[in-house]
Amino acid sequence: MTSAADGEIVHFENVGLRYGTDREVLSDVSFTLFPGSFYFLTGASGAGKTSLLKLLYLAQRPSRGMIRMFGTDAITMPRESLPMLRRRLGVVFQDFRLVAHLSAFDNVALPLRVAGVSERELAKPVADMLEWVGLTERMHARPAQLSGGEQQRVAIARAVIGRPDMLVADEPTGNVDPEMAIKLLRLFEALNRLGTTVVVATHDLHLLKKVPDSLIMRLDKGRLSDPTGALRYPPRPAAARV
Repeated sequence: MTSAADGEIVHFENVGLRYGTDREVLSDVSFTLFPGSFYFLTGASGAGKTSLLKLLYLAQRPSRGMIRMFGTDAITMPRESLPMLRRRLGVVFQDFRLVAHLSAFDNVALPLRVAGVSERELAKPVADMLEWVGLTERMHARPAQLSGGEQQRVAIARAVIGRPDMLVADEPTGNVDPEMAIKLLRLFEALNRLGTTVVVATHDLHLLKKVPDSLIMRLDKGRLSDPTGALRYPPRPAAARV
């Protein structure tokens, strides 16, 4: 899971991003993410959180700078190699991006099917995941039949079902009640304890206190600040956490 460069999983160096001829929405962004760590990405609306996440899950290429992921140069690598890299990622999109004609069960099962898991082997983990997010009775419903909060939970279940090397989540608790938000956060923590690097973008500062060992990255007008030192120093290994 790790790269050869000091155990890093992601490295950004002087990354800038602009859309068209507009001013840069991200400027001189540099940081390193380490395997098995939990990061919160915060910042005011318009600070560039979603743009930074798009770079992390390889939906956007930067205008300048260097990005290395899992030991691979993510900018110069051939486009046909991107799907293999993306399979190591789990993504929770702010707009869910569920497949409209598939049931909740089939949406969650999709990553396992793509990975070649048999129907017999995937049935129980998918059902267990839907039970965890409180959707057992809705597993046969299609996205249009689900509320916004239910769609959010399906999207999260789909993102974590394959135990990705890195989970990237854009405002994953924005459409659920506080009790479910904490439950979903505990799911992310459990995945993190299994070794997944977790990056959660949120404007809800109350969530930051719910994960004591989390590290905080803060964006301000497209520039990254580092209140916890997370971007300079590797965190404690996951095995050393209480």
